[in-house]
Amino acid sequence: MSIKDRTAIVGIGQTTFAKTLPHSELWMACTAIKGALDDAGIDPAEVDGLSSYAMEPNIEVEVARNLGLGDVSWFSQVGYGGGAGCAVVGNAAMAVATGQCRVAVAWRARKRGDAANRPWAQVGERVEGPAQWSRPWGLLRPVDEIAMLARRYMYEYGMTREQLANAALAFRKHANQNPAALMYDKPLTREQYLSARWISEPLCLFDNCLESDGAVALVIVAAQRARDLDGPVVLIHGFSQGLNAQHQTMTNYFRDDPLEGPAWACSQLLWRHADFGAEDVDVAQLYDAFSPLIPLSLEGYGFCKRGEGGDYMEDGGIEWPGGRLPVNTSGGGMSEAYVHGINLISEGARQIRGTSTCQVEGAETSLVTSGEGVPTSALLLRKG
Repeated sequence: MSIKDRTAIVGIGQTTFAKTLPHSELWMACTAIKGALDDAGIDPAEVDGLSSYAMEPNIEVEVARNLGLGDVSWFSQVGYGGGAGCAVVGNAAMAVATGQCRVAVAWRARKRGDAANRPWAQVGERVEGPAQWSRPWGLLRPVDEIAMLARRYMYEYGMTREQLANAALAFRKHANQNPAALMYDKPLTREQYLSARWISEPLCLFDNCLESDGAVALVIVAAQRARDLDGPVVLIHGFSQGLNAQHQTMTNYFRDDPLEGPAWACSQLLWRHADFGAEDVDVAQLYDAFSPLIPLSLEGYGFCKRGEGGDYMEDGGIEWPGGRLPVNTSGGGMSEAYVHGINLISEGARQIRGTSTCQVEGAETSLVTSGEGVPTSALLLRKG
């Protein structure tokens, strides 16, 4: 049973993005959800499905009570942090398509401006599970783990820092058009990138996502109901999750090829069930906690061959206007805000609606991906 084109995103809501917000995560979650419901023209009492991240601090009971929801018939959470975003929406779509609920909301609220809230804070208390094989030997933060993969990629395929800079520069360019982005009024030059301080060599300051506070929510209903509401229809055309054999979270050390991450497993199912391929995607929102994830994702989802991700980003290849594949048109996690990637989904939906601040002309298909480097997920959106 396929969920292809049977559901749609009809509401988008978000809080302000900031380095630090004074509000609680519960306030942010409820504000974003209410905004999404208002955008859809749906009363909170109609919501009967709730979908969130396993890392989400707000439990369903508190969200439902504070928003004044009615009876809830389905609720679910998805693990693996940044890998969860598209699955949170995809699982909600499956629930709606199979009748488990009629109106589902998916959301993420997080406070990361305070260093104590970051998952690598208080490292001595967090050495368990997969972390026991990396943190005691100096890979204390996710950036240290991705830096190892980046160095391997550079060694294997000759990618340079100049090529890697193209991701940071493209996303900053797009964010400079987005008033909601943290980097809206902060242009970035190639010279600034190349002279920036190291965070974990070969990754510099601008290869990293932002640490920010904020929340985003989306409303998912059946496609037929979406057509009865005001506004353009954003169909959920495809959804998949991926965890490849012998994967190790973030480092991928146990695989013969550590550069072949979960995107490769995720993309197989995604394209198998789709009516179009990578060559037909008009715009993409690729998870960008760190810049090396962009060439890895471009290859994993079939936009170029192995080792060609760095070349693909050359000459404005992922910029709009002019790029062969505009990527992260709101600024993404590196220049809009880092909300575990759910803001990439809202931007993917805005592109289909035609309301992005960096609108790709004639966009009818959009790919959104979640974290490469962890068990991941992806969505294909299209105009209804």
